[in-house]
Amino acid sequence: MNIIEKLKYLSETVAVAGFEKDAAEKVADLFKGYSAHVEVDRFFNVRCLKKGTDEKAKKLMITAHLDEIGFLVRSIDDKGFIGIVNVGGIDSKILLAQEVVIHGKQNITGIIGATPPHLLKAEDAGKALKISDLYVDTGYGGEELKKLVSVGDTVSFKSKVSVMNDSKASGKAFDNRASVVCLLEILEILKDFNHENDIIFVASTQEETSMVGVKTASYALLPDAAIVIDTCHGDIPDLSKDCSSTPGKGPEISIGPNLHPGMVNKMFELGKEYSIPCQKMVEAGDTGTEAWATQVSRTGIPTALLSVPVRYMHTAVETVSIEDIKYTARLAAEFAKISSIQLEKLA
Repeated sequence: MNIIEKLKYLSETVAVAGFEKDAAEKVADLFKGYSAHVEVDRFFNVRCLKKGTDEKAKKLMITAHLDEIGFLVRSIDDKGFIGIVNVGGIDSKILLAQEVVIHGKQNITGIIGATPPHLLKAEDAGKALKISDLYVDTGYGGEELKKLVSVGDTVSFKSKVSVMNDSKASGKAFDNRASVVCLLEILEILKDFNHENDIIFVASTQEETSMVGVKTASYALLPDAAIVIDTCHGDIPDLSKDCSSTPGKGPEISIGPNLHPGMVNKMFELGKEYSIPCQKMVEAGDTGTEAWATQVSRTGIPTALLSVPVRYMHTAVETVSIEDIKYTARLAAEFAKISSIQLEKLA
């Protein structure tokens, strides 16, 4: 599969945070094309070990979360309207008239609705709707629907991947399936390279809610260093450059107390050496990514963060540059090639 095919395959897989089992099995099958050492742990993290040539090898962990935002069924009324609660951060403003899929005994398509604006009271017309004000209409009546859907079932966005101008793609869950594609691309780059360090690839779970996946994986694996790959906000009109990066200009490399200076500096050196475009982002505190949890696991893990710019994050039309996936994978792969001694000095 090429990058767009991988994006499509993974985007259209459903993995609402906390319910990643099916997606984990699919990712594990993809990893098995590169290593015989692939396992899915009890939290459905997918771990793939690519052994190094050094008998005293250091361990480098490269992680990207595979879960996505979504919903759970909160209630079903007698007329068949479904109440929902969000899993992860979702802005209610983007939800009206959105198509979703309820994953009950069978997959059922529905639409998110609310009281039409011209039927609202004047004092309510300008107010932002809460998710608790919205409902999903499947066309089924209540009695029939309750045979197919239960409270607690997951609900995901219904969205197909679209290719834009042959250089960008749009779809759901690119945060963070774009980075899972990066993991696959890194494995492809390294498949015939004899690197010294053991490299452990982790497609982790529940980042959108608690980061429990990377917390448990980091604790269990105790790597000598870690690269977290996630997405960041792509620039759009009126969004400050202080909190966004430009799609097509390479990964965002974060600088700040959450990130290890030696690893960060090496990333920029490698970008310059191999003509890989990079962007710089200052993060004065919590990066809001798995880097925050990884850094403080056990006695501490030196960590770097690479972020793929994505426009319209946490919507069903997240948009990414295909080149940025290539650039991010190449940069992480070049870092993975460095010697055990180099890695020890950096960390």
